[in-house]
Amino acid sequence: MPLTMNREVFITCAVTGSGGTQDRSPHVPRSPEEIAKSAIDAAKAGAAIVHCHVRDPETGKPSRDLKYYREVTERIRDAEVDVVLNLTAGMGGDIVFGGVESPFPVNAAATDMVGATERVAHVADCLPEICTLDCGTMNFAEADYVMTNTPGMLRAMGKMMTDLGVCPEIEAFDTGHLWFAKELVKEGVLNGPALVQLCMGVPWGAPNDLNTFMAMVNNVPSDWNWSAFSLGRDQMPYVAATVLAGGNVRVGLEDNLWLGKGQLATNAQLVERAVTIIENLGARVIGPDEVRKKLGLTKRAPNAR
Repeated sequence: MPLTMNREVFITCAVTGSGGTQDRSPHVPRSPEEIAKSAIDAAKAGAAIVHCHVRDPETGKPSRDLKYYREVTERIRDAEVDVVLNLTAGMGGDIVFGGVESPFPVNAAATDMVGATERVAHVADCLPEICTLDCGTMNFAEADYVMTNTPGMLRAMGKMMTDLGVCPEIEAFDTGHLWFAKELVKEGVLNGPALVQLCMGVPWGAPNDLNTFMAMVNNVPSDWNWSAFSLGRDQMPYVAATVLAGGNVRVGLEDNLWLGKGQLATNAQLVERAVTIIENLGARVIGPDEVRKKLGLTKRAPNAR
């Protein structure tokens, strides 16, 4: 297939994530203040979009607490630098089974399953331009953990996001997730052209070899906007691969803690490295206003209280 390089690239910075990285690097932000500051620094470095989870400020463990999302949103919206806000809606779909011989009852302490309305409550309150929609169920690296997103749940959440005027970013971890995303657009649950994030190398989704990557790329409709990322040491090579394949890029501490061997990164440093790669390829990094125009996004303040 011919090379179709993207010449105008937007960068998403995934600021903190929900993985157990909080004790592996001092740069992983925990509190809403730290998360917002890291997001703002990433925006100053060249990120047009910041993708934010929230954590318990004391333990660093992932959280769904609305007050943390609200504080992150308000701090970012009040900042001197403009950036498109993307809040996760992936929390609340976690099942941890009891074990291979006794899967039921599930591990209640580790399982976090709630209804569609609760999973989207912070989106309805904060009104970001974008929120994520993990478009399928899959095994993750842990032995008994399943990320759970049923077709019924995704239809309900997708309709809520569309009705709120928030653009869903479809997170696709395998080709079947893209298949279902296209069905959601066909059914009118999501508006087209859709926005997709290709999530490569996450055990046990799509492996991050280039053949699988291009299979994912070739399953994205030609009029959709898409980005991609991979994990750890493959984060920066995927910046180049994605631009060359026609997409936009994602970097950040959610997916990778390292700038180089033995050198822990900040979000701003990862964005700066991505900017260098993109510009050295002969492409241009675009900013938040251009992204809003490209994706049809509207910047709004959180709901008044």
